[in-house]
Amino acid sequence: MAGFRSLARQVRDPGCDLALRRYSLRKCLEKFAPYGHRATWDHLCARAGFGPEDRSPDPARLVAALEELEEARSVWLGYESDFTERRRREKHDGLRRPGSVDDWHRLTWGGFGVAWCDDPRVHPSDPLAEVLRRLIEALEREPGASCPVCGADRLGWKYGLDHEPSSGPVCGDCGILVPRPVLSPQALAYARRGRLLMPA
Repeated sequence: MAGFRSLARQVRDPGCDLALRRYSLRKCLEKFAPYGHRATWDHLCARAGFGPEDRSPDPARLVAALEELEEARSVWLGYESDFTERRRREKHDGLRRPGSVDDWHRLTWGGFGVAWCDDPRVHPSDPLAEVLRRLIEALEREPGASCPVCGADRLGWKYGLDHEPSSGPVCGDCGILVPRPVLSPQALAYARRGRLLMPA
């Protein structure tokens, strides 16, 4: 199976058939899709200016979508490298029991679904790399009361998510499943009580 970089080369290759270039971009999302496959695809299409069902998009738009995905992947891989180094130091210092961020991180290793959007049409509109930077910053500071991506405080608990965990606090504005470690116990309790978002 081709890796992300090999697929990215095919997307850029003007000698490849346009259908293969589009297919290769879709396959990149099997390797890295911060919102989940469908929501990340919808986001990239909207930002690059072609339709999700467009079978022959402008090759320059495909490359623009790829470049946004690559930048975001670079941000996330940098975070994972720092995370791995931190855990190595902690283990060396005798801290064997992982914390809540570590538990969350195990579910998102590789970057799939780090800012899961259960509804593929509802996702942040900012560049993927910026969204991931905000999320990483939130993971590295004290828990707060709002969405780390858009700053909204309209969080509701949603059940039956097509993701692990299958329930959690979802932002009512940008649609991400907010990682529990970035929210204070009070914010989590409020989201559970509010249940602003009900399963479809």
